[in-house]
Amino acid sequence: MTDELMPKLLVSDADAAIDFCTEALGAVLTTRVAGDDGVVHHAELTVGSTTLALAQSVPDWGWHDPASLGGSPVLLTVHVPDPDATADRMVRLGGELVIPVENRPYGKRQGRVRDPFGHLWVISGALR
Repeated sequence: MTDELMPKLLVSDADAAIDFCTEALGAVLTTRVAGDDGVVHHAELTVGSTTLALAQSVPDWGWHDPASLGGSPVLLTVHVPDPDATADRMVRLGGELVIPVENRPYGKRQGRVRDPFGHLWVISGALR
């Protein structure tokens, strides 16, 4: 049985994505592995109790970032104490507000932000 799932986001600029995640989400970089050419093939960040991996897109390996494919088919949900502040910070750091953060009828305060690398984030928290 599986006891861990670690999503790995492919991005056009791994170091910029690491900076974005640390500043926007308070992530902590725990591992960064780059080739001799400086290309980051694997980085791990902790976001709360979750580990998130990042890597530079490498088309020759079949690793494509969302922009190279015309967008992302995946929604990443992050639960935070203040979804409004988190979404605002993500936008200030280069993200795009896709759906405003509002109280939803299903009992959560949520919105959606596209990060500068094309990934879609659902920013979620308690109603206010």
